[in-house]
Amino acid sequence: MISTKLTELLGIDHPVISAPMGSVSGGRLATAVTRAGGLGLVGVSYGDAAFIDEHVAQAAQGGGVWGVGCVMFTFDERPGLWDKVLGYAPPVIALSFGDADQVRRYVASAADSGAHVVVQVHDPEQAAVAVQAGASVLVAQGAEAGGHHKTQATLPLIPAVLDLTQGAVPVVAAGGFADGRGLAAALALGADGVMMGTRFAVTEESMGTPGFKSSLISGATADLVDTRAFDVVRGIPWDEVYRARSVSNAFTRAWTDRDGELAARRGEIEPEWAAAVARDDTSQRALFAGEVLDLVHDVRPAASVVRDTVTEAEAILRGLTARLTP
Repeated sequence: MISTKLTELLGIDHPVISAPMGSVSGGRLATAVTRAGGLGLVGVSYGDAAFIDEHVAQAAQGGGVWGVGCVMFTFDERPGLWDKVLGYAPPVIALSFGDADQVRRYVASAADSGAHVVVQVHDPEQAAVAVQAGASVLVAQGAEAGGHHKTQATLPLIPAVLDLTQGAVPVVAAGGFADGRGLAAALALGADGVMMGTRFAVTEESMGTPGFKSSLISGATADLVDTRAFDVVRGIPWDEVYRARSVSNAFTRAWTDRDGELAARRGEIEPEWAAAVARDDTSQRALFAGEVLDLVHDVRPAASVVRDTVTEAEAILRGLTARLTP
C-alpha cells in the first residue's frame, strides 16, 4: 500500500478521495469509496434537510472514515443545514468556496465538532488563509477540474502550495486526476494523495443520471466549455472569479457569456430549463466534467476505480525506482 501523511492522519488505506460533487456524490458513492479504503465524501451543499437525512445518514451507517463536502457560501444562505450536518458527527468535513471570514468560521466550527477539516484552495493565498484558520488537510485544486474552478493549473499549483505549507498539513492534489498515472504524478510532486471527481461521477454508485453518465462517456475533453450559464439560470450567486467546466450542449452554446440577458430573463427561462433537467435532457442540463474526460470510457464500480488507481500507481512508482542507477 501507498502510505502518506494523508493516510496516516485519517487512518485510511489509500490516498484517494472522491470529490463531494453536488447532485452526484451521495451516500452510496461515499460508502463504496470508503469501504474500498479511500475517503468517500457526500456532497451536501445543494441539498436540503431531506437530502442530508438520507445521504449523510447512509454514509454514517456505512462505517469507516467518511465525510461531507460543504460549499461555504451556500451554507450561509441555508440556516440550520450546518447544524444538521454536524449532528451526524462526520469524521471528515471538507469545505470549499468561501471567503476568508467564512473559512475561519467554518473551520473553527468543524474542528470544534471533532472532525478532521479539509479545505479546498485554488491558489497559495487561499492556502495561507486555510492553514492559519486551522485546516488539517488542504486540497489544492487546479484549473483542470470539472465544475467550478479558478485559473491556476494543477502542475505548478501543487508545489507552490507545498512550499507555502512546509509540511504543516497534508496536501491533496485535485484537478486532472482519473487513474494511477495521475496519482503517481501527484505523489512525485510531493502531494499526499488525490481527489478525483469526473472518474467517480461515472461509476455505478454515482447519483448521476443515465443521460449524464452517457454524455461524459461519449464526450471528449475538446467538447468542454467554461461557463457561468448554469449558475445564472439557477440563481446561485457564485463569485465571478469562478467558472464551471461542462460538456458543451445546446444550453451552453445559447447562453455562455450572455449572463446579463440570462439573468434578466431567468423568470421566463428557468422553469423550462428545470423541466428539461427533470427529464434528463442532456441538451439542456449541466454536464460538469474535468479535463480528464478523454480518460473516462465506462461506468465502473467505485471500488474498482480505487483499487485500479492504487495498483497502477504502485507499479509506476516501482518502475521509476528501477530507473535509478548508482
